[in-house]
Amino acid sequence: MKSLRFISAEAFVSNAEFARKSLGGVAHNLFPLLFKASYLLEQGEVIHDLVENWPLVDFNMGKLLGTTVDYQEDLSRRTCSVCLESCLTGLRDYVLNHPSTYVKKLKVVDLTGIKDVEVQFCECKKTMGRWARTQLLSKLCLDLLVYLQQTQCNPAAFEISIDVLIDLFVTERNYELVTQALLKKCCCPLKIRCVAFRSDNLALQKFFYIIKLTDPSLLRKLEIVHNVRLEMEHLEILFNSIHFPLLMSLTLPARTFNVRRFTATDEQMLSNIGEKMSEMTQLTELNIPFSVLTGRIQKLLSPLKTPLKMLDVSNCLLNHADMAYLANSFHANHLEALDLSGHNIAELYPSTFFKLLSHSSSVLQSLTLEDCNIQDTHVNRLILALSPCQKLQEFKFLGNPLSSQGLKYLFTFLCELPMLKNVEFPVPKDCYPAGISYPIDDASLCRFDHQKYESVAEELNLILLQANREDVKASTPLFGSYDAAVQETNNELGAYLIKSFKETLERFTNSLKMS
Repeated sequence: MKSLRFISAEAFVSNAEFARKSLGGVAHNLFPLLFKASYLLEQGEVIHDLVENWPLVDFNMGKLLGTTVDYQEDLSRRTCSVCLESCLTGLRDYVLNHPSTYVKKLKVVDLTGIKDVEVQFCECKKTMGRWARTQLLSKLCLDLLVYLQQTQCNPAAFEISIDVLIDLFVTERNYELVTQALLKKCCCPLKIRCVAFRSDNLALQKFFYIIKLTDPSLLRKLEIVHNVRLEMEHLEILFNSIHFPLLMSLTLPARTFNVRRFTATDEQMLSNIGEKMSEMTQLTELNIPFSVLTGRIQKLLSPLKTPLKMLDVSNCLLNHADMAYLANSFHANHLEALDLSGHNIAELYPSTFFKLLSHSSSVLQSLTLEDCNIQDTHVNRLILALSPCQKLQEFKFLGNPLSSQGLKYLFTFLCELPMLKNVEFPVPKDCYPAGISYPIDDASLCRFDHQKYESVAEELNLILLQANREDVKASTPLFGSYDAAVQETNNELGAYLIKSFKETLERFTNSLKMS
């Protein structure tokens, strides 16, 4: 619902030429209202001029675009390229312009409230993701420095100091540009302040160099993901050389830990890493998928002095002792998000899994059980385990060999979870050819009866409708949930994988020739 004020603001900014000429006479407290109206209507020129002449002390994108009294719709999920580029170039020109009617007050720009999502509702349909925002801000900072040094600018421009809070996303392709921007941030009026850092497709040496430039004392989230060859010894060096006092979320690349090759030195190294993590008193989220941690999860997590709220140990080959530790640890009572994908929970440790969910049930909001070999015979036990989880909002169980009948039975129960909003369910087993084996390989994933699947999906949605649960979104993303970061850089990742495959083949061929 739009207030009369917001409707008036829309009318004002809809005529871009008139709005831009009239900004000088607009009351300062109306700038946030006009900004959101301009963003909704994708009036890039007006957005640029609003930011260029911003009269307030702070500029917080999350608050400006979020739910407001005048317009309740949250626009922070619109990563519209036109709007964001206009906003950032307007920020650059804020430094360069010569205001005659007011003193520049802007001190903090917070860009961290922008959320990258799969479906965009902006009319242009062109998005600017986290990687592109990192790229553009870095370029603008460097361009600004060059301009200030080469031209006769207002001396006051050199006295401006604005902290720009941003979630940086660095890959091999933008590494040099971002590195230069971070190296020169002391000289630039726009000071890049990295709150969250994602490293993807980057040589380990370059990661160690750039992470120090970000000012780790400010980092709240650190993601080291695909194609960063980080192993346990590197992680120990990282934690010994850099302090992360505010870190709340840590994501490590696949196979960071591998207990299959553990020696006594490795055991001590794991203990040291656990101790270093315990010093991160803000740490509440840990993602360590595809590591091999069999029998060692207690050694890694028990030193932590504060409980984890989010834990991803998918495909970590946990054994009964690991699950028993998780179920009885103080973390269990605080887990809001849990990913146990890739573990045969129903057969290997049903009782400890049941206990873990019962302990976390009062707070658990997201549960992921993909490729866990959950079959029709396990559905009753799964329902019993999920029944106390009345705050569950998201349940993902792709890749499990459930039949159409088993899914219908499970969906009937899921309707009873009052806060559930999102369900990701597998293609029913009976839609695949007879004899299909689980987990299903990528080559066979799409070889199912699509017409039969559509029929089953309609029945499942009908179960939701009949229970008045239209608020629940049910889907089957065959290749996993949408990842905005991967989607934005998939061309670069693909090229890297092809290059790596080619190099591996060349090494293999050379070894054959030598033998």
